Amino acid sequence: MGQSNLYLALLHYPVYNKNMEVITTTVTNLDLHDIARASRTYNLKQYYVVNPLESQQKMVNRMNEYWSSDFGAEYNPDRKEAFNVIQVESELDDVIADIKAREGQEPIVISTDARTYPNTISFSKLKTDIQKEESPYLLMLGTGWGLTKEVMNSADYILEPISGVGDYNHLSVRSAASIMLDRLLGSR
Repeated sequence: MGQSNLYLALLHYPVYNKNMEVITTTVTNLDLHDIARASRTYNLKQYYVVNPLESQQKMVNRMNEYWSSDFGAEYNPDRKEAFNVIQVESELDDVIADIKAREGQEPIVISTDARTYPNTISFSKLKTDIQKEESPYLLMLGTGWGLTKEVMNSADYILEPISGVGDYNHLSVRSAASIMLDRLLGSR
């Protein structure tokens, strides 16, 4: 399988807290590792960790340096390979600018949410589009209580929600990312 034309961004800002206030969330070790592994498994071009806080950026970069170091790479070569897809950016505009510099065009931006919107796109339609088109795609995931209204409104499409079998619908972002990547890029 060749490299996908899909990029992924995990936004820690701007997102909501449970009181619908705009906040910056902290990077979690599990999200970093698990989404990097899923991104590498599905051959994404880049997994962006978006956080404006310098302390959080330094932490991600230190972890990346550790797993790329002689000891870390020897101890767990698979983790080194997974961490190669991670890139830290301060804000979403930096991500879009980076993709535009790489691809020569802005990406088609896909947001995610647990609700349906007028511009919701199905997994099957987006999978077909990704396979047919050469355009780059950016899949945005939010932390906290979700992406802000402004970020949602800036997206070209919003991916349909992942639905389970019951009325409980509160997946971790790393679980949701893996499901989405499999539905969009998986071979079945």
